[in-house]
Amino acid sequence: MHLSLALGIASLALIVTFILLFLLLLYVLFCHDHQKKDHTTALEKAEMKDAICRYKWDEIVSLTGNFSMPVVGQGGFSMVYLCTLPGSSEPIAVKVHRCGGAVRLLRAFRQELELLRKIQHRHIVRLHGFSDDHEEEGALILEYSPNGTLHQKLHGNKDGTDQVLTWQDRMRILFELAGAIEHLHSMDPPIVHNDITSTNVLLDCQLSTRLCDFGSASAGFSASICRSGSASVAVGSPGYADPYYLRTGLLSKKTDTYSFGVLILEVITGLPAVGSDGQNLTSRILPSIEGTLRDVMDTRLNGEYNIDEAVQMAALAVKCTGLQPGLRPSMVEIRAIMRENVPTLIVTID
Repeated sequence: MHLSLALGIASLALIVTFILLFLLLLYVLFCHDHQKKDHTTALEKAEMKDAICRYKWDEIVSLTGNFSMPVVGQGGFSMVYLCTLPGSSEPIAVKVHRCGGAVRLLRAFRQELELLRKIQHRHIVRLHGFSDDHEEEGALILEYSPNGTLHQKLHGNKDGTDQVLTWQDRMRILFELAGAIEHLHSMDPPIVHNDITSTNVLLDCQLSTRLCDFGSASAGFSASICRSGSASVAVGSPGYADPYYLRTGLLSKKTDTYSFGVLILEVITGLPAVGSDGQNLTSRILPSIEGTLRDVMDTRLNGEYNIDEAVQMAALAVKCTGLQPGLRPSMVEIRAIMRENVPTLIVTID
């Protein structure tokens, strides 16, 4: 009997020991896995879930090959590199802002970052991630648009080696862009982009529109009206900037309307917003556009466009670039006018 009791106790002790060892093993595995998760980089997290991730600056340096990757775009204080995330073959664009300690440039970077984190629209460039832990530099990880900018398509090589946008493509791009701007204006609070240019319209693999560059945008009491302080601080790209805004410093939704009107003229004529002689497109074209429209249509179209639609779009451009902001159409009205007067859109938009 004593032997049976001893064997029972020994068996029980063995079972308890086995359970304790098993629990200890589970604890070790849990701690190892938890520690591994804690050291997961933002780049690895980006592969785990479809979310906007915060990157460390040294990860940006690594991602861009110490800023040696191909440059696909640049601005006055930024460079855009073509990169790929680890473990992925999908290209992404890394926009690196060189602020150099300048308060204005740093504010522009943080403003663009803040706005892009709020905006979700299929015709506005998508933010995948960012880095803001460096004192003098910042980075935005953006979706890549392989067909470059609208400006490149309109003003690329004139020898016929570049792809020429068809009339249908041009009308669809304008309509999609108007939709993106309309979305910004309808947000709460509303957003005024304040730099609508052909350079800031990206084109994806299907030539679909992606509006980008929100460094000059303004949100808040706006969109109806936002005073910049004085005309001396008003910003805008030459040829596209609203004269009323430049004169008064008053920014509104109709500021974007003016720039969109200039873009219409650029798209149908193939001429830049500012000519080699420094003259604005509006000054050169608007005075005589009604009687000589065929003469100023983009020659790269080879006459393959709908003249009635061109006339309607030219008339819309005139309304958009009117000197009185209050008389300019809203983006909602612009889209309605295009739907009614540009039948080409029926077969090019869903």
